[in-house]
Amino acid sequence: MSSLKDQLLKAGLVDKKKAQQVSKQKHRQKQQGKKTDADEAKRLAQQAREEKAAKDRELNRQRQLEAEQKAIVAQIKQLIETNEVRCEDGDQAYNFTDGSKIKRIYLDDLLTGQLSRGQLAIVRLDESYKLVPAKVAERIAQRDASIVVVLHEKKDEVEDEDDPYADYKIPDDLMW
Repeated sequence: MSSLKDQLLKAGLVDKKKAQQVSKQKHRQKQQGKKTDADEAKRLAQQAREEKAAKDRELNRQRQLEAEQKAIVAQIKQLIETNEVRCEDGDQAYNFTDGSKIKRIYLDDLLTGQLSRGQLAIVRLDESYKLVPAKVAERIAQRDASIVVVLHEKKDEVEDEDDPYADYKIPDDLMW
């Protein structure tokens, strides 16, 4: 069986020159199609590389945020553990609220006074509560304010100008 081109040439419906032109045109179209397919493949590959790069950048950003958050948690834990004020044998209950729950720790009179004057603060470490100096609590609050449970404002003692005992300060640790 011969091709359609050969049959048309034998029949005299098409001349040889016209058949060659059609053949060349088909060949060009075929080559153009191959180039278009190659260009399309290159474009798709480039697009895939760009999408992967964007995904990788987002993943790296998330990992960096997680690492920063872990570093902040470690800093807070270290601040609390190194500056904790210990009170082993407190006999006075100090009630405070943590969210909607009322909690209680036992302190002695000295620590209770310092806590109420704003010299000490109560912070949450995991499931327990610790006492730390107010300055440390302020540094912790800069990193994560939800950790600081109780921090009273420091009270400026108002002095009476006519007080005859103004020159004689009462020490904080004086027990009556």
